[in-house]
Amino acid sequence: MSNFIEQFYYGNIEPQERCIQQNRRVQKQMDILVLNEEKLTEELSGRLKQLFLEYVNAWGMVNAESNLDSFMMGFRLGAGFTYDTFVSTDAPFSDFSDGN
Repeated sequence: MSNFIEQFYYGNIEPQERCIQQNRRVQKQMDILVLNEEKLTEELSGRLKQLFLEYVNAWGMVNAESNLDSFMMGFRLGAGFTYDTFVSTDAPFSDFSDGN
């Protein structure tokens, strides 16, 4: 099942296409990240540049895996709501309407 969710996460399964409105605050922060990464990459050299690029790449991998995990957990939460709503008959109290 996680393979299906992962494929959905990476966009290989598209239930519908839609446009996403850009968030200006996030875009501003992304611009700052890109600008500062470019400046640091230009200014650093040798071992420091290598360390910085390794840091950037490692952070990107951690961030991607964290996003995938959050997506999968959210998907499972939604599936749990769906199951509880349409399949489960568990209730905290007994149903007294059947005469028992």
